[in-house]
Amino acid sequence: MAPTPPPRRRTRHHRALRSRVDLHASNRHHRRRPRADALRPRHRRPCRLDRTSRCATERHTTCRRRSRRGGVTVAKRKIAKRTGSKRVTQGSLLTNNERSRIKSIGEPIALLLGRIGFSPDALTLVGFGIVLVATAQVAIGNWAIAAGILIAGTLFDGLDGTLARATNRVTAFGAFFDSSLDRAAEAAIYAGIVYSASVLGDTQMATAAVLALGIGSLVSYVRARGEGLGVSAHGGIAQRAERAILLIVGLLAAGLSGETNYLLYALIIIVALSAVTVLQRILFIRAALATTGRRA
Repeated sequence: MAPTPPPRRRTRHHRALRSRVDLHASNRHHRRRPRADALRPRHRRPCRLDRTSRCATERHTTCRRRSRRGGVTVAKRKIAKRTGSKRVTQGSLLTNNERSRIKSIGEPIALLLGRIGFSPDALTLVGFGIVLVATAQVAIGNWAIAAGILIAGTLFDGLDGTLARATNRVTAFGAFFDSSLDRAAEAAIYAGIVYSASVLGDTQMATAAVLALGIGSLVSYVRARGEGLGVSAHGGIAQRAERAILLIVGLLAAGLSGETNYLLYALIIIVALSAVTVLQRILFIRAALATTGRRA
């Protein structure tokens, strides 16, 4: 009978190799039989369109999930890829980063006013009052002073929303109230320009101001109608902030130089860019409705 060979010594290398083999077998076992909770869909909320238990987030605009990249949804990125309208989804003349920086500047001021005792709705009313003061200055022809007041009013305009988000007092009525007074403030400014132009006998400036007000209101109307259809079209090349900046630059240039043509040129640019914004939003809403399977 042959002698039994001595047992082989397990070195450190063999033990490490055995542990790797065991780990590989364990991972293979888990890949074959995943846990029960891993089979559950991540998005369990019922779909608003199909009424199913799981939503096709890439296909439905009303049930889409938010993406981590720039706050742009999956559906919006697909629409932008199809239509080439990247600016509509990610911003306009002012990028999202620039808007965030402007909001971060006003956050300490909003918190300070909140400690004093101002509510978000009160800040909305104060901002509207500042715009009315600027309107009076525009009507009497003090355009440079009106531009300075409008700068303060524009910076003050976003403080109500910042305070509401910081103090967790965001309400649907607050958003509606802020949007309504924004439209009223814009109408008041252009009405002051029309009055000042009529006093000066400048029919071209009065006509441009009326067109700027009308097409600017159409920008907001298209957005509201899109939201009624389940599509949120916030973008465009000239949103309210861009139009306000152009108007302030025109008022300041006309007031400092004494030439009314600068304000006329600014109004013409506002009219043209507002018309482009309306077209951008219409095309965006049409593409969004096409992705949801609804008849555009």
